[in-house]
Amino acid sequence: MTLSNEIYLNQLKQTIESYYPLSENSWQLIENITEFQTLKKGETLLQNGEIAKNLHFIAKGVLRAFITDQEGNFYNKNLFLENYFAGSKVSLMLQSPSNFTIEALEDSIIINLNYKKYMSLINENDDLKNFYIAHLEKNWIVDKEQREVALVMQNATERYVSLLQKHPSIADRVPLLHIASHLGITPTQLSRIRKSLEKDL
Repeated sequence: MTLSNEIYLNQLKQTIESYYPLSENSWQLIENITEFQTLKKGETLLQNGEIAKNLHFIAKGVLRAFITDQEGNFYNKNLFLENYFAGSKVSLMLQSPSNFTIEALEDSIIINLNYKKYMSLINENDDLKNFYIAHLEKNWIVDKEQREVALVMQNATERYVSLLQKHPSIADRVPLLHIASHLGITPTQLSRIRKSLEKDL
């Protein structure tokens, strides 16, 4: 194994253990089902209509999950940076076609976890089960609800500032067009927000 792959696997381990500590045995079981994948900027990881097989950990890079309407307009459902898991949870759980596409916005390195093997490990190991529950609660319940509330309760400037607090480098790495779509505003509105924030500094 290359040194960089070891570093990336360590990132995965640290991310998992930020939710719940793992035994060495459980980590070995997880490591055994990992596969590395590299994506060039603009490449697709999961296509709309495809049935998802893997959960994806972003070791390096940025991904976006987006929905395209019948007129060809896109809406960025999520932006994923390093040390986050990406994937279509619904497609994985129901083995149904994904409703969105996941694409690399930078050259990216992904660690794939085969979902069926991953779920059987979770069912057989209490520490992995505890991680899974903690991760679901934070990312699919707490964060999702906060994002939904923010779309209604916060103005666009507040939503942008929150995004910058969570990912300070995002504006340098992700085209403003994609950030604007993620925030539910136009690129022109985002440009105005950025100018007014610069004045306040």
